[in-house]
Amino acid sequence: MLRLENISKTYGDGVEALKNISFNVEKGEFIAVLGQSGSGKSTLMRCINRLVEPTSGKIFLDGQEITGADARQLRVLRRKIGMVFQDYNLVKRSSAIANALAGCLGRVSPWASLFGHFPRDEKERAQEKFMRMGLGHKTFQQAGFLSGGQQQRVGIARALMQDPAIILADEPVSSLDPAAARNIMETLRDVNMRDGVTIICNLHMPQLAKEFGRRIIGLNKGRIVFDGPPENYKDDQAIYGTAGAQ
Repeated sequence: MLRLENISKTYGDGVEALKNISFNVEKGEFIAVLGQSGSGKSTLMRCINRLVEPTSGKIFLDGQEITGADARQLRVLRRKIGMVFQDYNLVKRSSAIANALAGCLGRVSPWASLFGHFPRDEKERAQEKFMRMGLGHKTFQQAGFLSGGQQQRVGIARALMQDPAIILADEPVSSLDPAAARNIMETLRDVNMRDGVTIICNLHMPQLAKEFGRRIIGLNKGRIVFDGPPENYKDDQAIYGTAGAQ
C-alpha cells in the first residue's frame, strides 16, 4: 500500500532529520512510530504527504509515486491520506462541525464551502462521525471551548470525512492527560479495526506503542533502529539510549 525507498531529509541548516529510511506498509496495519524528540518522526510524517519535500528517495501510495506527483496529482493522492495533528490544527472560532466538514473540501465546491454551504449528505456524514466520536452534544460549540481530548476527536472526525485509506497521526496524545490519551488511542484503534483504515501513529511513550501498535518502528537520529511486532520490543536502549525510558 505505502512504500518508502531510501528517504532522506536534510534541512537548510544542515540538520539530517532522516537518513535512508525504507519500509513497506500493508493495508490495515497499525504502526506506532516510536522515538524521542528530534528523532525524525514528524519529518517522516510530513514527507509521506509532502508537507516536507524529501531531499532524496521515493514514496509510493497504491503504486503511485507521491514524491514525483505534480500539484494536481498530489491533490488527488492527499485525499487518501488523513492527518491528525499534535496541536489539533482546528479553527478555534469555528464550530466543531465546521472543522470536521473541512475534511470533505476535496469533494465540494470551494466557493460554496467558503461560505459554509456544504451538501446535506456531507452534513449528515459529519453528524454521524460526531456521534461515533461521542461529540453529538458538541456539534455547534466553538472548537476553542472544547477540551483537548474533544478537540482531538474533532480532528479524527475531520480525517474520517476524507474517507482516507491511511491516517497519519503525529503525536496525537502528547498534550493530553493519561485518560484522554487512552481514549484517543482507543478511538484510532477502532477506526483501524472497524473501517480498515491504515494507521501510522507517532508516539514517544513506549507503553502506548506496545499496547496499541501491531508493529513498532523505532527511530533514533533519523535512522530506523527497530522494526517489528511489539512482543519483540524488549527495551528502549536503541531508541532512547537508556533502558526503561518513559
